Amino acid sequence: MKYFTIQLILLLLVYRGWAQSTMELADREYNSLAYLKAVTLYEEALKNPSLNKGEILSAQAKLAYSYRQLKDMPNSERVFRQLISDFEQDLPAEYVNCYLYFAQVLASNGKYGEAQETYEKYNTLNAEDRRGSKFSKLYSNVALLTKNAGSYKVEHLNMNSSAADFSPTYYKDGLVFVSGRDEALAIKRVFNWDETSFLDLYYLPNLKKIKGQATASLGGSIDPVPRIKRRWKSVLGMDAYTALTPNDSRTVGFFAGVAYNTNLGYEERPLTESQRFSKTLNTKYHEGSATFTADGNRIIFTRNNYNNNKYKTSQEGINKLKLYTAELVNGVWTNVEELPLNSDEYSSGHPALNPDNTLLYFASDRPGGLGGTDIYVSRFENGVWTEPLNAGPEINTKGNEMFPFVDPVGNLYFSSDGHAGMGDLDIFYAPMESYCKAKKSINLGAPINSNRDDFGLITDAERTTGYFSSNRKAGGIDDDIYRFSRQGPLYACRDLTVAVFDEATGEPLVNALVEIENKSNPGGERQVKTDSTGNVLLCLTAENQFTFVASREGYQNSTLGFSTEAFDDERPTSLEIPLKRTVAPRGQEPTVINNATGRVLARQGTRPLPGVVVTIKDATDGTIQNTTTDASGNYGFTAVPGHNYTLDVKSNEYGTFGKQVIGYNPATNLDLDIQMFEKGDVVKIDNIYYDLDKATIRPDAAFELNKVVEILEKYPMMRIELGSHTDSRATARYNRILSNDRAKAAREYLMSKGISADRITSKGFGESRLVNNCGDGSDCTEEEHQKNRRTEIRVLNFQ
Repeated sequence: MKYFTIQLILLLLVYRGWAQSTMELADREYNSLAYLKAVTLYEEALKNPSLNKGEILSAQAKLAYSYRQLKDMPNSERVFRQLISDFEQDLPAEYVNCYLYFAQVLASNGKYGEAQETYEKYNTLNAEDRRGSKFSKLYSNVALLTKNAGSYKVEHLNMNSSAADFSPTYYKDGLVFVSGRDEALAIKRVFNWDETSFLDLYYLPNLKKIKGQATASLGGSIDPVPRIKRRWKSVLGMDAYTALTPNDSRTVGFFAGVAYNTNLGYEERPLTESQRFSKTLNTKYHEGSATFTADGNRIIFTRNNYNNNKYKTSQEGINKLKLYTAELVNGVWTNVEELPLNSDEYSSGHPALNPDNTLLYFASDRPGGLGGTDIYVSRFENGVWTEPLNAGPEINTKGNEMFPFVDPVGNLYFSSDGHAGMGDLDIFYAPMESYCKAKKSINLGAPINSNRDDFGLITDAERTTGYFSSNRKAGGIDDDIYRFSRQGPLYACRDLTVAVFDEATGEPLVNALVEIENKSNPGGERQVKTDSTGNVLLCLTAENQFTFVASREGYQNSTLGFSTEAFDDERPTSLEIPLKRTVAPRGQEPTVINNATGRVLARQGTRPLPGVVVTIKDATDGTIQNTTTDASGNYGFTAVPGHNYTLDVKSNEYGTFGKQVIGYNPATNLDLDIQMFEKGDVVKIDNIYYDLDKATIRPDAAFELNKVVEILEKYPMMRIELGSHTDSRATARYNRILSNDRAKAAREYLMSKGISADRITSKGFGESRLVNNCGDGSDCTEEEHQKNRRTEIRVLNFQ
């Protein structure tokens, strides 16, 4: 036994020594940015049961980050999820960024609801980084970024190869772009990061030869085609190209964050010949994105710190990126020189010249920036480039900003993962106040942006057509070049809620008339009326001036101006218009009557409730009356014509939404019955509907869910079940999954409004509880099917 024990101890020591050796090798590859080798070694090291908790945490964090750098988001999510779940409490302070990275990976995988929760967690632990709150706010309604999707047609181009192709720039009648495609070189060099070929500049001389494969429109259905095998494999359905089901509608939106990328049918074979741009510029190391002067005779481009056969590194031994320039002499690019903006200690790249060649925008991680990489700008004065200036906080964040482009009128486009977006890098548009100060940054939204990397956009002044790069097609594996054309408005319309109410009492005014005049579009006037809550929901044309005139009988008209020129989706979207009541002429004062009566009922109006107290508040003059129901549940109160009333019932066993009476009129057959609910009841509100095959909370559904928020705030002990249902189209199994997603989406919405998670349960019933005869094989209209796509609220506990 003693001999066996000694042998076991020796074996464990050897095993632990082997594991430590594997960890050291993994750390060495990780620190050298050789992430592909690092993931293999970390996966192997983590199989060792003798690792302590600190070693496991360190290995998991580096493994998850390595997968993220390799754009293998499913595996990165798997490891981050395991890392966080292994800790019952918050991660140690030095690992707080893992919450940020996990949230970013979740968004990249289309899981916006969970990403929102994780950003909120990160925000509580690192309140100084505003990314947490910005992304969390967007992901509560990420559909904002799909509103203008129908305006653009996006095509995948036949110039792409099976390697990375990205960052196009106009040159003469063609495109110069960056590619990692493998040419027949005597010596093949690979990039340690992911063991892909080094990048070179390529040239496609004639744009007319580029052919595009049109992507499917949003919500459309297309036939699936086989996908090319890649080194990294993603989970089925967690990509941008999974075919849609018969449960899809043609309304703009997305399901699980990825349906706006449903672009099957791409051609993988490059049908258009392209050639290396210049043998004198391309070296055995990286050549990256480039820009040209207006006459095409000078280039500024990105390259590793390598020139005139000299390879240089920083003090840490890392070869950085630099900006170089060359001139075209007799058809040959020559006189390659390094720009004076560079340093061996930090990187500079992604150059972009303005139309008159006086400004150079570029990306750099130099000291003094706001985050990872920032956009900088330098002026060309007296024959030299000036010291670069940071483009400022309207453009730069704590994240990464890169790939700038200046359009023909001086507006800036760039990519960022620090501004709130759909996941990974998104493309933003920034109208400029001056050469180094932007008015704002606007996310271009879908379909130009996706939940993967989108970058390197070039276009004209009106964004009528252009090109950009994205790795959406293969689930984030490599980059391709896309062409887009605008077929609708330049900007998405802007959501606005107009609230009309009594100036004195604050009570909402129903059926008030709101006239809307677009000053930028004479003749475009329209009239709408407020709903039962005194609101009008509008979507206004962006970058325009408006005038609103609100009116109602018995009130003075009110006029307000409103502009969407500086409007963005993070600002409050409510415009309040108070109306002042007019004084009634002498002799026409309202007369008091005493015949306002109603009933208090439970069980969907089938059971009267005797002996409960009804409170009647006159919102017009502020008086309050209390009365008690009789044996039949009847109650009565003194009412004044034209006054507004709020009716409520207090009970220890029942709850109610109450009732509002706007402009009491004894001549009408007014329903003053008050419906009560108790444990087990399905709360009587308008159903919460969804678009076909979508789990996204629509604006009309959000409006109804806000009523649920109000009732949960009114009764703080109340717990509910959200039951979600689908129509009968698609399979029963698919519909169960979809209904679960819808119920979870409604639950997440209520939680986003401050309702505790333990007060809400969610359950998906699929197609098992149809409210009409629209079962499998039925010939029903879309409106009839819509009635089954709903979420209902059941009371679990009231006290």
